[in-house]
Amino acid sequence: MKKFPLLLLGIVILSLLWFWHALSPVDSSNAKNIPVTIEQGSSVSAIAIKLSSANLIRSAFAFKMYARFTGNAGSLQAGVFALNPAMSTRNIVETIVSGKSQEFLVTIPEGFTVADIDRLLASKGLGKEGDIIDCAFRCDFSTFEFLPEKTAGTREQGIGSRLEGYLFPDTYSVSPTDYVPKFFLERMLGTFRKRIVTAHEDDIKKSGRILADLVTMSSLVESESRHAEERAVVAGILWKRLKNHVVLGVDATTRYVLGKKTEPLTKADVETDSPYNTRRRQGLPPTPITNAGESSFLAALKPKDSPYWYYLHDATGMIHYAVTNDEHNANKAKYIR
Repeated sequence: MKKFPLLLLGIVILSLLWFWHALSPVDSSNAKNIPVTIEQGSSVSAIAIKLSSANLIRSAFAFKMYARFTGNAGSLQAGVFALNPAMSTRNIVETIVSGKSQEFLVTIPEGFTVADIDRLLASKGLGKEGDIIDCAFRCDFSTFEFLPEKTAGTREQGIGSRLEGYLFPDTYSVSPTDYVPKFFLERMLGTFRKRIVTAHEDDIKKSGRILADLVTMSSLVESESRHAEERAVVAGILWKRLKNHVVLGVDATTRYVLGKKTEPLTKADVETDSPYNTRRRQGLPPTPITNAGESSFLAALKPKDSPYWYYLHDATGMIHYAVTNDEHNANKAKYIR
């Protein structure tokens, strides 16, 4: 009988140790925020399951017990909360009880289109898919004087909005509860104004080119180059082709209008009758085809002269230039499998 109290004490100690561990952060090194939506009327059990499924807590049971023991089970608020695996159960409960969401960082990569940005934000719980595209076509952005006057595409197509090319890729802080698509787009446009229009105003004037053409060219350079050192050379080749009334032959423009990001283009695709088909139409496409980074814009602004008229990338991503079409065809045969 003397062993029973010792066994019971051992069980209690082990249970307390487990409970203490279960309340600790899932990953103390991972402070990357995840937006979590707590619906109005959600029970503590439903909240615990949601947090556990998102890998934000170690144990749904421990979460429920902690919330009840601390008297917070009935005080958990509805809303969108920025939580991360580095937070303990105590921190998470306090955040949800406070009803205040935390800001978290969203990185818009270089080379993302308006449609890409739309999908990315929706995947992070910021609005729903289609909100950004809809606003890009229908919201009033008249205070941004550098934007083109007209839209080249349609909302249904999801391409060719006035904003394409002018949304600066960067990392932005976002509060889930205060998120409004128009305000987020205005922040990106404001960053473009600061980092591109204002910062390079003198060089833009000296270039003799209008901003719209530079932005469109920078989007082609972003799509056509894989390494920073290539960009100015690729820009030089494309400007030279444009100046000499040679078709640009940038398949990325056709991919943009067809919505084909990586799939092989068919013969019918490359013969598509569209102003975006730069194999068939001379000149720049009607709009930028992506939102380029600053380095691609600078390449378009300050291209590098070279004897080359052609380029291609092999399977490893290495670029190969050619002066003549025959040399280019030889490179195709050698490097394109």
